[in-house]
Amino acid sequence: MRALITGGAGFIGSHLAEALLVSGHSVLIIDNLSTGSMDNIAHLKGRPNFEYHIDTINNEALLAELIDRADVVFHFAAAVGVKLIVEQPVHTIETNVHGTEVVLKHANKKKKLVVVASTSEVYGKSVDVPFREDADLVMGPTPKHRWAYACSKALDEFLALAYWKERKLPVIIVRFFNTVGPRQTGQYGMVIPNFVRQALAGEPITVFGDGTQCRSFTHVADVVRALMALMVQPKAIGQVVNIGNTEEISINGLAERVRTLAGSSSSIRLIPYDQAYESGFEDMPRRLPDLTKVRGLIGYEPRHTLDSILTDVIEFMRHH
Repeated sequence: MRALITGGAGFIGSHLAEALLVSGHSVLIIDNLSTGSMDNIAHLKGRPNFEYHIDTINNEALLAELIDRADVVFHFAAAVGVKLIVEQPVHTIETNVHGTEVVLKHANKKKKLVVVASTSEVYGKSVDVPFREDADLVMGPTPKHRWAYACSKALDEFLALAYWKERKLPVIIVRFFNTVGPRQTGQYGMVIPNFVRQALAGEPITVFGDGTQCRSFTHVADVVRALMALMVQPKAIGQVVNIGNTEEISINGLAERVRTLAGSSSSIRLIPYDQAYESGFEDMPRRLPDLTKVRGLIGYEPRHTLDSILTDVIEFMRHH
């Protein structure tokens, strides 16, 4: 099978590319390196079934050609990370919504399967935990830029599902919960790489807010395994599917675990959201997936515990 990965030089995309190649598939990548990096795919260059293009998906002539050559499209090109979203809301909305429009339009010509990356962010301020795919999405007010990302990804989902319903374009929407592992950068506000970097440097570990907010983290290898199983599961077409882990931890607890596992003497420092992002920044207290649907479709169970995820990231960052 030949797969096109938009955003394939990014964190999840590059891990997926590697796994597809190992399984004997061919991989095409398009990435403008806005959040991705050549370092993520350097070890794949020169492999016979691997091809990459440094360009934007707004180059429609190139995108159309690549989609035409692919059997399946993983659409991962997006503006990601809370910091980027708060600081560059125009870029976020335009990249996420327009990019998905272009990919779906060209995939529809020959009805190529599109796997659209979405996010647990779409659940917004919901407190109906664990989050089920058919549950209500609860958005904050439009003047708070924090919610622009969630809304842009929700619109991606609506559009993809509309293509399936109206034009029979096969789509699968995957909602990623906090995905972590080697090669993830802390540049855009990703919490674990930032904590690990601080712990290894002996700097204070900076927790935003009061640290009582809880998250669940998924190893990128578990996510990739789920993606590869979903792409060959016909029952997944037209579905929205959570991919995550049900092991939950508070951000304070996470800072302590990182400090212990890294053998660090760093202090833990709380920083109010107003100082970290913008005045009136809103966050969600918990973000936990219901995994019933993905279990039913592909028998998915995450294999990596939080400690093994943290150990992997610490080892990776020690050597890079």
